[in-house]
Amino acid sequence: MATEGLIAINADEAPLRAKPLVYPPMLAARVKGREKRPLGDLFGLSNFGVNLTRLPPGAASSLRHAHSKQDEFVYILQGNPTLQTDEGKLELSPGMCAGFRAGTGNAHSLINETPEDVIYLEVGDKSAGDEVSYPEDDLCARYVEGVWAFSRKDGTPY
Repeated sequence: MATEGLIAINADEAPLRAKPLVYPPMLAARVKGREKRPLGDLFGLSNFGVNLTRLPPGAASSLRHAHSKQDEFVYILQGNPTLQTDEGKLELSPGMCAGFRAGTGNAHSLINETPEDVIYLEVGDKSAGDEVSYPEDDLCARYVEGVWAFSRKDGTPY
């Protein structure tokens, strides 16, 4: 996926992620319209990922979740998303950032509750064996050999 010899690009001209949404169909509707441009992949980065993400009005960054091994970081470029964590909701604005340390169990998600697009950078590592919990949904995920495997909380597959 890396582009040979690529040194620099205009991030908003990077191709959109080609992979389809990975959530089971009945849950994927909550992130409908989300667009990710996987910037790190273009440069062949393998230890961490960087995405330029756009949330249209009404879309969420993800289902509210917490990682066991992977850290995450977001930096708001445009718009005013609502950050939802175990502590409640907080409106973010351009220039604000938030970090989510692995293993804390503090579930998080960004939601665009405004009539304007939200654009942000998200950075996360690619720790093998990561497990993700979703406190509000019958869902869990595990990162195995670079692929997310989803199941219900009782272990049955979707």
